Amino acid sequence: MTRSILRSVRLPALTTPWTDTVTADPSLLRALVRGFGGGTVHLLDPAQFSHNARSFAAVFDDAGVDGTVYFGKKANKANAFADAVADLVTTDRRAGRSGTFGIDVASAGEFRQALSAGVRGSDLLITGPAKPAELLALAVRHDAVVTIDSPSELRALADLSDGLGVRVLFRVLPQPETSRFGMNDDELRYAEQLALDRAADVTMLGYSFHLSGYSIPERRDQAGQLVERLRAARAQGLAAGTISLGGGYPISYVPQEDWQRFMGESAHAFHAGKRFDSYYPYHSAITGAHALRAILTEPAPGRKSLAQLSQDHGISFFAEPGRALLDRAGVTVFPVLGVKERDPGMIVVNGTSLSLSEQWFDTEFLPDPQLVSATTPAEDRIPFFASVGAATCLESDMLTWRVIEFPHRPAPGDFLVYHNTAGYQMDSNESAFHDTPVPPKVVITLVDGRPAWELDRPTSN
Repeated sequence: MTRSILRSVRLPALTTPWTDTVTADPSLLRALVRGFGGGTVHLLDPAQFSHNARSFAAVFDDAGVDGTVYFGKKANKANAFADAVADLVTTDRRAGRSGTFGIDVASAGEFRQALSAGVRGSDLLITGPAKPAELLALAVRHDAVVTIDSPSELRALADLSDGLGVRVLFRVLPQPETSRFGMNDDELRYAEQLALDRAADVTMLGYSFHLSGYSIPERRDQAGQLVERLRAARAQGLAAGTISLGGGYPISYVPQEDWQRFMGESAHAFHAGKRFDSYYPYHSAITGAHALRAILTEPAPGRKSLAQLSQDHGISFFAEPGRALLDRAGVTVFPVLGVKERDPGMIVVNGTSLSLSEQWFDTEFLPDPQLVSATTPAEDRIPFFASVGAATCLESDMLTWRVIEFPHRPAPGDFLVYHNTAGYQMDSNESAFHDTPVPPKVVITLVDGRPAWELDRPTSN
């Protein structure tokens, strides 16, 4: 049985008043799970998303920098977040502002979804590698900004533009990286000359980059190098005035002390002796908008800050956060189907690990799931140690390989709530495996402190 002593480092998720309210209401969770077929349900908080987006925009304002925050749409398909961007844009327009918010899209489907939410084409930024003609045509029709990944793509867009001066950024291949994305120096020089030759068809706004990982100094230094390249492009006659800092703004899922304790342990209990080579950094000292502030305002030794360079040379910046705008803006609810009382135990939930996409990176989603009891547990609340498996026939379909210390033994009808899943966890791997429906997304709004729900508008893809 699971009453023996096991070592289990707790990783409780950081929460918000919204998540605390939602998870404190078992009757709400029961009604939603039953109402949508008895399986997994994703719950969304667009208000938290909007708060995060405004925090990023405030960094640009505080630093005296002209900047635009583009939501990385690939991080979550929900229409609710595209709607939230549209509301932010509209609020800014009423205040006499423009160009503060937009959406970063990488497919024709994402482009059309953003338009249907009410975000204008001029507030869209198209990213990704070689883009289909359909997507480039949408950019031309709707005056979107296109991040160019190769000279051939620039030539194709210029031909489609035919005098409309489509706005473009040139994606730079950072050195010494070996990424398949971006242009090297020779390709950039060719693209710059092509932009001069086709000035009626394309307007070169500046440069873009995207770095793996979360290093603030690396992003600051890369942007600093592009300031010099941008000034050289201006000297050639290009209108270059913008640098996109890309994405990669860290967030914290768990408290610092718990994360340090977990990382300091040399051994952890996992189902079947499973081991992982690495983990996502579930705590960071500088997160979200604070990371953007550090990139802009903390100078490299002996150099000016990006904010100062911006003011000196009239440079604007784009930021493309995805996960960071979705920080604490959603949870995923899995109903418990059964429990095996082994040592340690195994909890089976009505869902699959496809709804927690971290396994895509050969690792797992580490924050502890929260047990929400549908009925009042017995007074004998003995801790229960268990991993969490899915309701499929696949041996490897585990939501949580790590052995978790739950406050008591779960029972069928209880719920496991995984916190902070809006960023990438809900969509990357979703599948109707076993002919089960893809979990619905439900928007929860607190009205006078009480939760009210509505189903997220369905997407076409």
